[in-house]
Amino acid sequence: MKRFLPFVAILVAASALAQGTGPAPYVPPILQTISVTGTGRSIVTPDRVTFSVGVQTVASTVDDAVNENNRKVAAVIAALKAAGAKDTEIRTSNFSIWPQQDYQQGKLPQILGYQVSNNITVRREKVGDAGRLLQTAVTAGVNTSSGLQFEVSDPTKGRDQGLKAAYDDARAKAALLATAAGRALGRAVTIAEGTQAAPPQYPRPMAMRAEAASVANDVPVESGTQENVYMVSVVFELQ
Repeated sequence: MKRFLPFVAILVAASALAQGTGPAPYVPPILQTISVTGTGRSIVTPDRVTFSVGVQTVASTVDDAVNENNRKVAAVIAALKAAGAKDTEIRTSNFSIWPQQDYQQGKLPQILGYQVSNNITVRREKVGDAGRLLQTAVTAGVNTSSGLQFEVSDPTKGRDQGLKAAYDDARAKAALLATAAGRALGRAVTIAEGTQAAPPQYPRPMAMRAEAASVANDVPVESGTQENVYMVSVVFELQ
């Protein structure tokens, strides 16, 4: 058995030598980064208007209240169409009947009459027609209104400018922080779009009474502009 020991020792020594002289395993460098969030804004002009108007009638019976309401609503719709509103732009948004009751302590409520309400919603692609159509509806007999809303029909309008402004804002922040830390800003490693934070568009209340039908001028309407806010999160490499 002793005569094999030198051979084994040679194999062990050769193995150790091979391991010591082979290439070292590759260890990737640790990437040092900075993460920031940028905000950008774009101003767009609404190109669509939506408004809701209605007719309320009261009568002693349901039939009388409904018939009177139907007559007045039909006149409003006819007037809107004559003023240029299309069939596809007019829709009935609500119809309701409420009993008018007299409540007295210790007695069952008595029905005095019925109130019928029918609301019409108009959506028009021409914002400039809003005041004229509103006045047309008022003159035709509407006596209630639930709101006025301006919209942008293309949701991507202003998006490119807003996202670019958000990225520029993020890069400016990252450059400032890198300089403060004595480093240089490198390439963008990752870019993630944040949630678009557009201000909510609430219906604008319109005070409207039956006496307004005597006014000859159009209802004054201003659409203004809409501000959309965009956010991006960017990770930059530090050098």
